[in-house]
Amino acid sequence: MLSRLFGYFGCDVAVDLGTANTLIGVVGEGIVLDEPSVVAIDRASGRILSGGCAVGHLARQMMGRAPESIDVVRPLAEGVVTDYRQCEAMLRYFLRKARRRVLAPRPRVLVTVPGRATPVEKRAVFNSTHRAGAGAVLAIDQALAAAIGAGLPVAEPVASMVCDVGGGTTEVAVFSMGDAVAARSVRAGGDAMDQAVVDYLLRHYSLRIGLAAAEALRIDLGSAHPLPQERAHEIRGIDRVGGLPRRATITSEEVRQALAEPLEAILDAVKSTLDGCGPELAADLVDQGIVLCGGVALLPGLDRYLAEQTGLPVRVAQSPQTTVVQGALVCLEHLDRWRPAVASSDEDVH
Repeated sequence: MLSRLFGYFGCDVAVDLGTANTLIGVVGEGIVLDEPSVVAIDRASGRILSGGCAVGHLARQMMGRAPESIDVVRPLAEGVVTDYRQCEAMLRYFLRKARRRVLAPRPRVLVTVPGRATPVEKRAVFNSTHRAGAGAVLAIDQALAAAIGAGLPVAEPVASMVCDVGGGTTEVAVFSMGDAVAARSVRAGGDAMDQAVVDYLLRHYSLRIGLAAAEALRIDLGSAHPLPQERAHEIRGIDRVGGLPRRATITSEEVRQALAEPLEAILDAVKSTLDGCGPELAADLVDQGIVLCGGVALLPGLDRYLAEQTGLPVRVAQSPQTTVVQGALVCLEHLDRWRPAVASSDEDVH
């Protein structure tokens, strides 16, 4: 009865707390928020700028352009909370923005967490979400949420494999009968790729660029497999020797070369997960293949690269950037069914 009353008067919210972006979905409404996980704060006072509104898109515009008096921070790194205070402030702002009913009680929030998160890191997510305004906090493994959101038959006695490539981590898992039979979580994703581009330009061109410029370059020119028509772009940065601004032209082949190391780390995670499967499950994957999701799944040629290296069919989810939060919403809508896979803040976190 209490659960029904909460569902009627309250609000069930799913949160994909990502290193690069935070997505929020509300049961009955769908995805209502998709903003960068960035906060801009005044260095002297420690307060968020613009009356607490310099969060998300507004803060993202300040990255690399703010004066020394302003810190533009990302409260998460590699999928886990690194700045508890700013993460709490960011979540509070996002939850208020996502909830349209001002007088509604504190919502029940389901947060996705990476598989490699330690008990201390999971507890930090629980505490930050609760202090941000949640009435009750639940958590679910990010890879499971991705598999559910992709529509894979994870509850059936057949192997389903998902590879979620996000900003901070890559989550790879094989599911059967509602549980993971093999899984791997590695610190390789969009952030590692952007840093690889920065390092490449510094090493080969003696040119320093920011991570935001590297991200734009990865999106414009990046690929995991040779393109039908290679391209080239002009990049602007600071000369490492002279310290003056200058330009350079970089090709898509060079960007692909720069991305080789993080791509190898993702491939190793996929291969090690496959090694943990039994013969029957591995045989299922010959037909079922691998489903890619996460923002970096949109990297051109990533599906073909993994398919050639593993010999398995690989496809990109229909909406890879929102797959995780969609799966979390499904879990909230059918919480009785998925309750064994969901951890509560009232339980011990192992």
